[in-house]
Amino acid sequence: MSLPFVLATGGTGGHLFPAEALATELIGRGKTVHLISDARAEAFAQVPGIETHQVRAGKFGGGPAHAAHALGELALGTLQARRLLRRLTPACVIGFGGYPSVPAMLAAVYLGLPTLIHEQNAVLGRANRLLAPRARRIATAFPTTAGLRSADRARAVHTGNPVRPSVLAVGHTKYKAPQRGGTIELVILGGSQGARIMSEVVPPALAALPTRLREGLRISHQARPEDLPAADAIYRKNCIAAELQSFFTDVPERLARAHLVICRAGASSIAELAAIGRPALLIPYPYAMDDHQSANARAFAEAGGGWVIPQSELRSDTLALHLENTLGNPAALTTAAALAAGFGRREATRDLAQLAIGLAAVARPQGRAA
Repeated sequence: MSLPFVLATGGTGGHLFPAEALATELIGRGKTVHLISDARAEAFAQVPGIETHQVRAGKFGGGPAHAAHALGELALGTLQARRLLRRLTPACVIGFGGYPSVPAMLAAVYLGLPTLIHEQNAVLGRANRLLAPRARRIATAFPTTAGLRSADRARAVHTGNPVRPSVLAVGHTKYKAPQRGGTIELVILGGSQGARIMSEVVPPALAALPTRLREGLRISHQARPEDLPAADAIYRKNCIAAELQSFFTDVPERLARAHLVICRAGASSIAELAAIGRPALLIPYPYAMDDHQSANARAFAEAGGGWVIPQSELRSDTLALHLENTLGNPAALTTAAALAAGFGRREATRDLAQLAIGLAAVARPQGRAA
């Protein structure tokens, strides 16, 4: 029986989605897969054939007392992970960032196991910044990754960011720009729980559009539960067809129908826009760690896949003008859709799997004593 592969990841969607994609690919190739994370990884129960494990992990930040507690949790988690990895004897351990990935990756390095980390953002995250000098290989989602040391670049490979199978399933849906007098599909997303500013600024901006555009709008708006009533009232008052939910379970299908997407610039959002090839107006979350969403958005926009408005500059009147110009220009939307598709790497999951399998084949574990 072949040795298993172990995935170590943080518990947010940005880390879990690419790990889920890789797990599905490896299982499809007949590999055994284990996941190490925190309690949030219970969502992996939906991936058949994967066994999940929880280890303790300290989240750094705050004062000295919090830092001391985090170090203690990290030490305990690393010991837990070391015992687990000794039992599993994995072929390779792949980390996807986030503080819950650190104990498993440190334990893997200590045990001499083949290690690979994947960075989803255009800026190396803090966990991966700690692990990059220790990992045997580094996979990146963006062609250029800030924060990667010169000494580590020789071990870096641009694979792209794996996306969920449900995204790839609609990835070949051809983009058709809105036609004059026809329906205009807009998808508004603010992350898994929506974003308040999207609900405060976007509905009034859409209400201010010329009648010829406003009458054709068909909106999918994901909003925080407490923001739904006010946003819905604006749409209803202005006779705009809109479906509002606090969470859409069919985001890939909605993206495939979209003529334009208005969203944050998290790694998974960028990867899914690119995989399906949809133009986007990106509003980066300004408080993201190391402002990585701004870096993600700039890379996507500079490639021609969309436009960026910093949150500090987001106002209903200027947004309405931007949307009027954009939605009234089918040629620009079509070009942006094509360039968005060119920005993505549809074979990212396959390439990452091959990188992990290849690393396992040439770098056999060399155990160390406790």
